[in-house]
Amino acid sequence: MMKTLIIVSHPEIDNSQTQQFLHEGSKKKGVLWHHIEGLEKIDVLKEQKLLTEADRIIFQFPLYWYSSPSGLKKWEDLVLTRNFIYGDKNYPLEGKEFGLVVTTGLPLKDFKKGASENFSLDELMTPYRAIADKAKMIVLPIFPISQFWYMTESVQMALLVDYQRYLKQEMPDTLQNRQKWFENELQQLDLDLNIKDKKITEMILTSFTERIEELNQLNETLEIIKENDEN
Repeated sequence: MMKTLIIVSHPEIDNSQTQQFLHEGSKKKGVLWHHIEGLEKIDVLKEQKLLTEADRIIFQFPLYWYSSPSGLKKWEDLVLTRNFIYGDKNYPLEGKEFGLVVTTGLPLKDFKKGASENFSLDELMTPYRAIADKAKMIVLPIFPISQFWYMTESVQMALLVDYQRYLKQEMPDTLQNRQKWFENELQQLDLDLNIKDKKITEMILTSFTERIEELNQLNETLEIIKENDEN
């Protein structure tokens, strides 16, 4: 099972509606929520061990002056030492996946050239991705969350599903990998429900599986048409 480590940085996390929502969504098998401001002290060796044991490492924080809260910077300076990241040509994090979940109080449209912020989130997050690149990690696309408190309940629920996929779904984010994730989630849900709810889940799973088969047949048909056109 994939192990995902979420390094969460937020100085007032109990007052953050967004982080509390994400915390509930992160309660999945193989996912560890690790709030660094909540640590009594930063045990460097213990933190490094958590990193080496994870398959996917995610930094999660609100955008503070185009960067993270100071707590994450302090943690980085202590834990991500040169010797640990790449010293003596040893790369303990090589091949692990690295992602960023960044929350903002501004709409995403403001983060682009010519808009109010004039820089994209990709540009602003370059230092973190540079560290991951130095460690020879696989860098995932950023997962941005903007103005959570303005979202409708249905939009929040869609966000929750996408967030959980970001934590556990096999990457890249292809249609096939999405299908596999949804099917696994429905099967796992089936194990946790009572008899009445299981019947409903079985119906959903059957319908979902049928849709996958229909899509696969459609893709096969399109491939045949494509080959005939080329000939």
